[in-house]
Amino acid sequence: MTTVAPLNLPSPYGSCPFDPPPAYTEAAREAAVTRAALPDGTACWLVTGYDEVRAVLSDVRFSADARTPGFPFLSAGQRELATARPSFIRMDDPEHARLRRMVSKDFLVRRIEELRPGIQDIVDRAVDRMTQGRTSADLVADFALPIPSLVICLMLGVPYEDHDLFQSLSRTLLDNRTTRPEAERAHAQLLSYLAELAERKRRRPTDDILSRLAARDDLTPQETASLGFLLLVTGHESTANMTAVAVLALLRRPDQADLLRAEPGLVRGAVEELLRHLTIIHLGLGRAATETVRVGEVTIPAGEGVICMLSTANRDEQLFGAAHDLDLTRDARRHVAFGYGIHQCLGQTLARVELQTVLTTLLRRLPGLRLAVPPEQLAYNREAIVYGLRALPVTWA
Repeated sequence: MTTVAPLNLPSPYGSCPFDPPPAYTEAAREAAVTRAALPDGTACWLVTGYDEVRAVLSDVRFSADARTPGFPFLSAGQRELATARPSFIRMDDPEHARLRRMVSKDFLVRRIEELRPGIQDIVDRAVDRMTQGRTSADLVADFALPIPSLVICLMLGVPYEDHDLFQSLSRTLLDNRTTRPEAERAHAQLLSYLAELAERKRRRPTDDILSRLAARDDLTPQETASLGFLLLVTGHESTANMTAVAVLALLRRPDQADLLRAEPGLVRGAVEELLRHLTIIHLGLGRAATETVRVGEVTIPAGEGVICMLSTANRDEQLFGAAHDLDLTRDARRHVAFGYGIHQCLGQTLARVELQTVLTTLLRRLPGLRLAVPPEQLAYNREAIVYGLRALPVTWA
């Protein structure tokens, strides 16, 4: 295998907006672990098989710390985001566990279920605003983005009137075209904003996550800002993108939309299948081998980078039959759209509840929802760490 020319990363997308780039799919058909090359020419390993992805993500010999020698980066901006004042998702235990425990109780299933009525109210109000006096809208700007932004702002204690600032900065940081200086400025500005907000919360606390973090004696101001940064950026950007792409997938498959509209009780399983099928973290999760490790049929030397392709793992035919098809009746609960192992997404329960609420509400309240432009005119954020739509023009007249 090592004599074959490595696959250049990132690879271009194909014609279907819901599929991984064809080169990744082809690599997955040939082998579960493939040699690849990063944009700067550095060699790494692309892990595409389901079992192999889970093996890497659950093995402590593969470090999630972006400062580990050999850690793979697809851009200078991504390197800046991951290494300058890293959040706990870019740390290994015990430091990762220490910081994650400080916010984990706010994302427990019981706590998130308590928020479900409030999330339903936010979604209903968003539909009211979007439909008031008009019959068309941009579902991204008018619906998909405001909902998770409002939810995470309420949980964190961040004033929603500042959402334009943090949305702009987070999109800069998540774009693979961002240069290192641009990423440094955006990172510093957002951390400064959160540090100042945390200091105000320390003096005058309210019932929110940032107030509780600011009151702790075992957190530095830098760690408090870093935790707030992670929750704020990931708490709205990924769910907003997933919402828009999921709605588009249902609009492109009206048979599946009709099924869910007729049987809203299917929504929990439907969300799992949409998460599996779409897997909006198209660029994968990076790790670095700290020891020589055997993965599948390949030996990965210490000091080399690995990228786990969640998208191809979730299309693994050995686990999901007819994996490239969207089937809302499928049992897709074993998907790895939220990652796997100790670094599995902290906010996955919140994302699930938001998506369940959004989809059932939209289908119920707007039965005539459809695209307002031909599908080929839609533009995608294909350069971003989190895949999504730049806009989704819809109508319901």
